[in-house]
Amino acid sequence: MMNMSDQDLAKIDERTNIVIFDGVCHLCESSVLFIINRDPQRLFSFCAAQSAIGVHLQQQYQINTLKDETVILISDGIVFERSNAVFAITDRLGGKWRWFSLLKYIPIFIRDFIYKTIAKNRYVLFGKNSQCLLPTDDIRDRFI
Repeated sequence: MMNMSDQDLAKIDERTNIVIFDGVCHLCESSVLFIINRDPQRLFSFCAAQSAIGVHLQQQYQINTLKDETVILISDGIVFERSNAVFAITDRLGGKWRWFSLLKYIPIFIRDFIYKTIAKNRYVLFGKNSQCLLPTDDIRDRFI
């Protein structure tokens, strides 16, 4: 495992809504940018699953974002995966995006089947980056 400093651990502790994403997945990167552009209150922080902090959080919460092919939202110590993560994110974005979370009433086996099908084929459908997202100066503080 990569070494983590006390400063890295402090960054985790000060964040409430952490999105762990596949840092080389183009769909995941686009999803992160989608959230950032619709989150003027700056509720969300982000980390790539491949980063030291991402690996640490996955071990701490006993999850594997890459193996399970899922985005993760950790909100106040609660882990949301797959479609539940999507709906928890849109609910927290508020406004018109809150309406999207009404789809959570579709049975989970149906919505997670759709989610898993897209996730399993995400590199073929949307492409893969050669490196993790490099945030610009104006959003760098959103990444841990």
